[in-house]
Amino acid sequence: MMKINLLDRDSNFNILLAGIVSLFIGVGVARFAYTSLLPSMLNDESLSLTFSGVLASINYVGYLSGALFAIFIKDINTKVKYFRLGLFLCVITTIIMGLTTHELWLLFSRIVAGFGAAMTLVVGAAIVMIKLNFKDKTKAMGIYFSGIAIALAVSDVIARLALSIGSWQSSWLVLALSAALVAPYSWHILSTDQGARQNNKWSYLDRGLFSNFVVILILAYFTEGVGMVVQGTFLPTIVQSLPGLESFSGSTWLLVGLVGIPSSIIWMRLAHRHGSINIIIIAMSIQVVGILIPTLSHNLYLNLLSGALYGGTFVGLVALFMHLGGKIAGSNPVMLMGALTTAYGIGQVGAPLYAVALTEHSGNYNNALYVTAAIVFTGIVMLIATKIFSINQQTDKT
Repeated sequence: MMKINLLDRDSNFNILLAGIVSLFIGVGVARFAYTSLLPSMLNDESLSLTFSGVLASINYVGYLSGALFAIFIKDINTKVKYFRLGLFLCVITTIIMGLTTHELWLLFSRIVAGFGAAMTLVVGAAIVMIKLNFKDKTKAMGIYFSGIAIALAVSDVIARLALSIGSWQSSWLVLALSAALVAPYSWHILSTDQGARQNNKWSYLDRGLFSNFVVILILAYFTEGVGMVVQGTFLPTIVQSLPGLESFSGSTWLLVGLVGIPSSIIWMRLAHRHGSINIIIIAMSIQVVGILIPTLSHNLYLNLLSGALYGGTFVGLVALFMHLGGKIAGSNPVMLMGALTTAYGIGQVGAPLYAVALTEHSGNYNNALYVTAAIVFTGIVMLIATKIFSINQQTDKT
C-alpha cells in the first residue's frame, strides 16, 4: 500500500495543495473576505460607500506595489523569503481589520494586505511553477489557479458562519485564525534547500520579453483587472441594492466561488486544444454579458447567472493570462507574471474609485457597470485586432 507523505516538499500533490492553501490565505482571506463582509460593514455604517471604495482601491495599490516588486526577484530563496513574509502580513492585517474601525488603521491594513496578497499569488505562483515536476505544467497550473475560487468560496463560508453568530469584527478574527492555522503548511512545502541558489538574487528587466504581442496581452489584462474588481468588490452589494433581492447577496457571492472552482481547469484545457488567445477572447466576452445583466433585469435567476458568469470567467482568465505569461517568459516566469499582475493591479486601483463616484452620482450601480463592460470590451477588441494582424503577417510571408 502506497504511503502518502503530506510533508514531502517535492511531491507534486503537496506543492499544489500548499499553493491552494496559500491562495486561501492571500486571496480568500486578505482580499476577497472584504467583499463578503462589505454589506455588513456598510449596513451598520462602520463604513461609508465612498470610503469602502477607497479601501478597495488602496488594497490594490498594495497589491500593485507587490506585483512590481516581484518582477525583479530572481533567486528562488529570495522568492521563498518574500512569499513567507506575504503569508505573515496577510494574517496580521486581517487581525487588524477585526480590532479597529479607525480609518487610518483600516487603510494601513488594506494596503499591507494587498502587498502580502501579491507575494502569495505572484511569487507563490512562480514557486509552484518552478517546483512542479511535470513536462507540461498546463493542467497542473489549472488546478493551482482553481485555488482562487476555492479560496473565495471557503473564506466566504467561514465569514458568513462567523457573522451568523457574531459581528463582522469577529468574522475578521475568525478568518485570521483560520489563515494562521494553515499557513505553516504552505510555509514548509513551498520552500527549497538553502543550497539551491542562483547567481543573482535580483533580476534586471529583460526588455526582450516585451514584444508587441506581449504589450497587447498586458494591456488586455489591464482591462480584465477593471472587469474583475468592480464585481469582485461590489457584487453582493449590487445584488443587495436590487429590489426584492436583498437577501440573496451572500448566495450570489458563494455561487461565484463554487462556479469558479472547476472553471480554470476547464478553460486551461480548452486553451490547450484551441489556443490561449482564442479562449481568452471567449471568456472575456462571456464576462461582459455577466457584467451587464444587473443593469438589464432584477430577476433573481438572471442575477444569479451574472454571479455564475463572473465566477466562471475571472478565475479562468487569471489562470490563462498568468500561465501564458509564464510560458512566454521561460526560465523566469515571475518576470512576465509580475508585469501582467502590475497591469491588472493598475486596473484594480482605479475601478473602485470610479465605481463609487458614478454610483453616488446616479443612485445605482448601472453607470459603473456600463463603463466596466466597455473597458473589458476594449480589451477584447485589442486581442482580436492583434490576432487578425498576426494572421495577415503570416499570410504575407507565405
